[in-house]
Amino acid sequence: MSASTFRIDRTVTSGTFSLDGGTWDVDNNVWVIGDDTECVVIDAPHDATAIIDLVGGRTVTAILLTHAHDDHIDAVSTLFEAVEAPVHLHPDDRMLWDAVHADTGPDGDLADGAEFSVAGRTLRVLHTPGHSPGSCCFHLPEEGVVFTGDTLFSGGPGATGRSYSSFETIIASITEKLLTLLPETVVHTGHGDSTTIGAEAPHRQEWVDRGH
Repeated sequence: MSASTFRIDRTVTSGTFSLDGGTWDVDNNVWVIGDDTECVVIDAPHDATAIIDLVGGRTVTAILLTHAHDDHIDAVSTLFEAVEAPVHLHPDDRMLWDAVHADTGPDGDLADGAEFSVAGRTLRVLHTPGHSPGSCCFHLPEEGVVFTGDTLFSGGPGATGRSYSSFETIIASITEKLLTLLPETVVHTGHGDSTTIGAEAPHRQEWVDRGH
C-alpha cells in the first residue's frame, strides 16, 4: 500500500457577512489539511455541503475557527452534525459566537501555543487579536504554511473598522506573531489569494502610515 499523501485542499464558499447593522456579500476560503485518512477543517462558512464534499469521507479530527464573525461560523452546526468533530474557538470571541449560535457553545478553547496533530503534522495556534479579540492563525511549520483567517491578507492587515476590532492591536499581532516567521512561509488567507510572509513584511510601515 502506498503512503497516504499529506495535502492542503481549499474550497471557496459564498454568502454574507453582517455586523454593526450592515451586510456585505463575501467569498470565503475553507482550508482542509490532512491526508487520505484524516483531516482538520479551518473555518465553516456559508455552505456545509461544499466543505463536506472537500472532506470526502475522511475523519475530521477538529474544526478550527480563525474567529467568530458570522461568515466564518454560520455553517458550523451543520458541519458538526455531519463530521462529528470538536469545534475550537478562542474564548475572546465568544460574544461574536453567541450572536450566531446562542443555544450552543464551541467544544474547546483555542489558546496561544496550543497544538493540534493531524496526519503526522502539527498545527500551532497563534493568538493574533485585532480583527477580533479572539482571532487566531494556525502555523504548519513542517509545510512552511500559515493560515491567517482575516488577520493578514495579500496586501495587508484585515479590516479593523468595526466593533471589537483594533488597528493598533492587529499591527502588533502581525508584527510579533507573523512577520517573525520565515519569509518563504506561505500565507493562506480567509478571503482572496494566498501570499507569503516575505511579500508582505516590507510593507508594514505603509500599513501603519495608511492606518493613522
